Amino acid sequence: MKRNIILTLLIAGALSSCGEYNKLLKSTDTEYKYEAAKNYFAKGKYSKSATLLEDMILPLKGTDKAEESVYMLAMSYYNQGDYSTASHYFTTYYNTYPKGTFVELARFHAGKSLCLDTPEARLDQSGTYKAIQELQMFMEYFPQSSKKQEAQNMIFELQDKLVLKELLAAKLYYNLGNYMGNNYQSCVITAQNALKDYPYAKLREDLSILVLRSKYEMAIQSIEDKKADRFRETVDEYYAFKNEFPESKYSKEVEKIFKESSKEIKD
Repeated sequence: MKRNIILTLLIAGALSSCGEYNKLLKSTDTEYKYEAAKNYFAKGKYSKSATLLEDMILPLKGTDKAEESVYMLAMSYYNQGDYSTASHYFTTYYNTYPKGTFVELARFHAGKSLCLDTPEARLDQSGTYKAIQELQMFMEYFPQSSKKQEAQNMIFELQDKLVLKELLAAKLYYNLGNYMGNNYQSCVITAQNALKDYPYAKLREDLSILVLRSKYEMAIQSIEDKKADRFRETVDEYYAFKNEFPESKYSKEVEKIFKESSKEIKD
C-alpha cells in the first residue's frame, strides 16, 4: 500500500513535466504506466489515458488490474465523445466480466453510447434499433437499477426517431401523389404501420392526418364507380381522427375534408 501511494505521488509530479508522456508511451513498466493512465483519467485527460490503456489491455490480462483497465478505457472514449469505440469496450467488458464490479454501469453506458451515436432520422436507422436492443437488455438484467428510468427515456427518444423516419417517408409518398403509381396508398400503409408499431408516439397526430389526407385524395381521384365508397372511407377516417384528436391543430383542414366528403356521399 505504501509503495502504491509513493508511486502515485511520483507519477503526479512526473506528469507535470513536458516530455514525461512520451517516455510513458515507450515505457515497459506496466505498473507505472497503468498508474499514470489512472492519473490522466482522474485529471480528465481522457485521450492520453485511452492511448496508454490501449497498450496495456493485453499485458494486464489475467491480472487484478485487467477488469478495471477495460472499463476505464471504455469510459475514456465515452468522455471524449467517441461513442462507437466506447460502446465496443463497454460490450467487451460485460462479455468478459459478466459478474464484474462495473457490469451494471458497463451495460448502461453501452446502450447510452449507441444512443448518442445514432444518426439523424433521414439516414439508415440500424444503429437506432441496436441502441434500443442494448438498453432493453440493460433493463432486463438490472430491473431495479437507479438508471432504469433514464434508459427507458432514451428508448422513448429512439422510438420517436424511428417514428419520425416513417413520417418523413409517408410525407414523401403523399407529395409524390400519383406519380408512377398510387403513392397515396403507400402513404396510408406507411403511416398506419407506424401508428400500429408505436401506439404512444408523439407524432401520432401528424401520421393520422396523412392517412386522412391520402384517403381524401384517393376518393377525389377515383373512377366514378368507386368514388362513393372511398368518400365513405374518408368520412370514417374523419370520425376516427376526431375521436382521438378532438382539439387537433389540423381541425380546420379536417372539417373541410369532412364537409366535402359528406357532400359527395349525399350527391
